[in-house]
Amino acid sequence: MEIAIAVAVIFVGSYVQSSIGFGLAIIAAPILFFIDPLYVPAPITISAFTLSLANAAKHWHSISFEGLKFAIIGRIPGTVAGGLLLFWISQEQLALWLGITVIVAVGLSLSNVVFKPTSASLFSAGFLSGFMGTSSSIGGPPMALVLQHQENDFIRANMAAFFCVSCLMSLGMLATIGRFGIEHLLISLPLMPATLLGYWVAMKTLHKISHQNLRRSSLFLCTIAGSVAIASYWL
Repeated sequence: MEIAIAVAVIFVGSYVQSSIGFGLAIIAAPILFFIDPLYVPAPITISAFTLSLANAAKHWHSISFEGLKFAIIGRIPGTVAGGLLLFWISQEQLALWLGITVIVAVGLSLSNVVFKPTSASLFSAGFLSGFMGTSSSIGGPPMALVLQHQENDFIRANMAAFFCVSCLMSLGMLATIGRFGIEHLLISLPLMPATLLGYWVAMKTLHKISHQNLRRSSLFLCTIAGSVAIASYWL
């Protein structure tokens, strides 16, 4: 039953991320953490990497490697900082941090602040993405905030390309601190088909669904999940 729930959650998250460029970890992390803390962050990061490869291949022509290099450079120290945080905090504190990260991510996604994708803003977004992504698997919102006013295919393509590199960085750091091993790999295996199925269904149906309604519904779900994660720390 728990595996079925995990697979369903990853499917929904994959569908959402294939639509708006990010969202898999925001949706999946707080829910899967309650099912089994082993899911966070490594197995979800593996799912995000798998999905990012598919999306990057689909939108390859829209990737801007020149712009992404600043975000990737910023991602390196952010990844180290996120790994050190995981090394220092307990499982209970991780639940609190996870909830806070989700709420912050939703706030950033709803923000009306406009950032231009300059070298400085991309570096900063890369750093924050590395810190949040490595510690909680939720690294999309900082990059999404910087790229949000670009064309849709550009956003999907460059978010996916960035995640391909950043997920590998996070997994390397997690392995270094003992948070990514064979048990995490095994628990992630049932999630892979769900990840790719969510991508495939999204490619077939996105033209029939309102982008804005999907985004609002996803953020509402994330707010509830993040609030529950924070509340659980105090109960």
